[in-house]
Amino acid sequence: MDRDDAEHVRLLSIFHYVVAGLAGLFACFPLLHLGFGVLMLTGAFPEKDPGPQHMLTVMGIFFVVFSTVAILLGLAFSILLALSGFYLNKRIHYTFCLVMAGIACIFMPFGTVLGVLTIIVLMRPPVKAAFEGSPPDAE
Repeated sequence: MDRDDAEHVRLLSIFHYVVAGLAGLFACFPLLHLGFGVLMLTGAFPEKDPGPQHMLTVMGIFFVVFSTVAILLGLAFSILLALSGFYLNKRIHYTFCLVMAGIACIFMPFGTVLGVLTIIVLMRPPVKAAFEGSPPDAE
C-alpha cells in the first residue's frame, strides 16, 4: 500500500470517529420523547376528563418503547461505527469495515459521504491486500 492509500485509510479512520460522535449525539434526541412517555405513565399531566386515562397510559407506553428502541439502535450504530474506525486504523476486519461503510450510508448526509468514500478506498487492491496482510499481486 502506497503513502496515499495509507493516508486515506488514516483519514477515514478519523472521520469514522467524528461521524460516530455525531450519530451518538443524534441518538440522544429521543430522550425528550422518553421523558414525555415517563410523565404520561406516572400521571404527571392533569386530567380534565377522568374517562380516557387508559389512552394516556397507552400513549405513554408507546412513547417509552419506541424512544428506547431508537436510542439503543442509535447508540449501537455509533459504537459500531467507532469500532469500524478503530479497525480501519489497525487494518483488520476488512469485511466488518466494508459492511459498516454500507450501513453508514443510511445516516445522511455525513454517513453517506463517509460510507461511499470508505467503500471506494476499501475496494482498491493494495488496501485490501494491506488488510489481508499480504503484498498486492503485481498486475
